[in-house]
Parts: sequence; structure tokens; C-alpha cells
Amino acid sequence: MSRFTDDELKQKVNEGFMVESLEDMTEGYRKALCVQLTVQADTELMSAPSYWMAARYAPSTNTQVSAHAIIQDELAHANIAYRLLEDIGESKEHLVYGRQPHEFKHPYGFDQPLDNWAELVVANGFFDRAGITLLSDVYQNTSYAPLKRALVKVDMEETFHLRHGEVWMRRLAKAGGEAKEMVQRAVDWMFPMTIEWFGLPDDRKRHSGQLDYKLKGLTNDQLRQVWMASTVPLCEQLGLSAPAHFDEATGQYVLDYPFPCQYDAIAKRWATDEGEISWETVFERWKGRGPMNEIYVESVQRSRMDVSRWLNGKAAA
Repeated sequence: MSRFTDDELKQKVNEGFMVESLEDMTEGYRKALCVQLTVQADTELMSAPSYWMAARYAPSTNTQVSAHAIIQDELAHANIAYRLLEDIGESKEHLVYGRQPHEFKHPYGFDQPLDNWAELVVANGFFDRAGITLLSDVYQNTSYAPLKRALVKVDMEETFHLRHGEVWMRRLAKAGGEAKEMVQRAVDWMFPMTIEWFGLPDDRKRHSGQLDYKLKGLTNDQLRQVWMASTVPLCEQLGLSAPAHFDEATGQYVLDYPFPCQYDAIAKRWATDEGEISWETVFERWKGRGPMNEIYVESVQRSRMDVSRWLNGKAAA
């Protein structure tokens, strides 16, 4: 039972109070924190098989080792978030191994295949930048003290992932020709994919618990602006075309395509010429998950069965 009412806790955290344990939480706070941590954990976890399958396209042994180091970090970050969920009454065992693929809460972007080295490094440059954007906001503003402490390590390692992506995007763009074309094709589908990553526009957002309980500080649209403020200039520096521009009159980045719009997951193409679609249609796509959803989840859950077989074999011997 919490020491506070819901209104008392909202007031206290907005005055600077830091929540340390279940005793400080109301059920509303716990549920909002659970949603946030589950999305964080699932996103880190599902990035691992996505990056793993793409790492085979690495141009050298050294670059493959770097990709594997990123994967190791992502799994460690997932474990941190799942452990924090255990502290508030959730089962890590169930969350990782007991759910069906469609029940995971990671962004739709990590249900897509990464089909070459250019797509992997753009994923580092775009998707990991989105992760840093979100988690930096959480670190600066969260009222949940254990998460704030944990994010010190996570932020440093995610910065390495981002730099890896930027360095390789720059190398491939500088090489020109087919290499630059592959990066541009990756940008074409990953830029809008990452814009979706931040969720509903503010005028359609139905839940404000994470803001009310000070679990984060910025709205979805504000986070989108932060991400574009570093991503669009990067693309411009590399001679890549990004579907957004800075509007001097409003001081905001503006998308150059209908948002949201239809996505063809097989062709990896956004139907920008067909106009804006409803968010209900987007929800249906998210709910149906992407083409790699079952494969990625199965690859993670299968590891537990493989280890169990090995341990049972050793015991029998």
C-alpha cells in the first residue's frame, strides 16, 4: 500500500521527490512505470536478433566484432530494464519467455529485416539515436531513482552505437556510387519508420501518465523534434536526402511527406504519393507486427531451450 494518494504522489514528484521502491508508488504510478520499462526492455531485446542477422554482412572481421559488441550491449540493457521490472512485481521469466511474439511492445522498426551492412549502420544512426533521445529525456526527468541510476551506463554505451552508425554512414556516403545509394535507400525507409517510433502526435495522445508521474519530461512531438534536429543535419552533411526540412518561421522541423502514411513492408517503401492515412490504420499495422516479428522472438526464446538441453545432457553424462 502506498504512503501517498495518487494526487499527492503526482504533486510530490513534480516538486522533485524521487521514488525508490514499491512503498512510494501508487498503483497508477506502478502501471505507468511498467508500461515504460516494458517498451524499453523489449526494444533493447529485439534489437539484438535484428542486428545479429545483419552482422553477417559486415565487410571485415573487425567490423563484425564491433557489431557483436553492440549486440552484447543491447542484451545487457534489456536485462537492466527487465530486472527493474522484477523489482516492481513483474516476472522477467514470463516477459522474455512466456509471451507470444505479437505481445512484445517494441517499435515496429525492429520487426523489419536489415538486409545489408548499410541498413545496419543506418539503424545504428537512426534507431539508436531514437533510443538515446528517449532515454536521455527519461534520465534527465524521471522520478524513478533506480532507473535514473541505471541509465548512466546505458547512455554511454548507446552513444557508442550511435557513433558507430554515424562513422559508417559517413564512410559509405563518401565512397559514393553503389555504397552511397544503399545508404540513401536505407534512409528512405528508416527515416519515416523512426518518426513513427515516437508514437501518436500530441493532439491524439490518450495517456499522459508518464508525464503526470514525471517518468519523462518531453511529449511525443517534442521528442520527434529533438531527433530530427540532429538527424536532418547529419543527412545534409553526408549529401543524403532526408524527407524533412527546418522551417525558419516556426523554428521547427517539418516533414516533407504525409504523416502518417501507408507502408509496404515487403518492398520497404512508404506510399507518400497516396496521401495521409488514419492512425487507426497505423494501429492495425503495428498490432499485426512486421515480417520478422516471429523470427526474432523465436530466436531469443529458443536460446533458453538450447541451454536447457545442454544442461540436461551434461547432467545425464
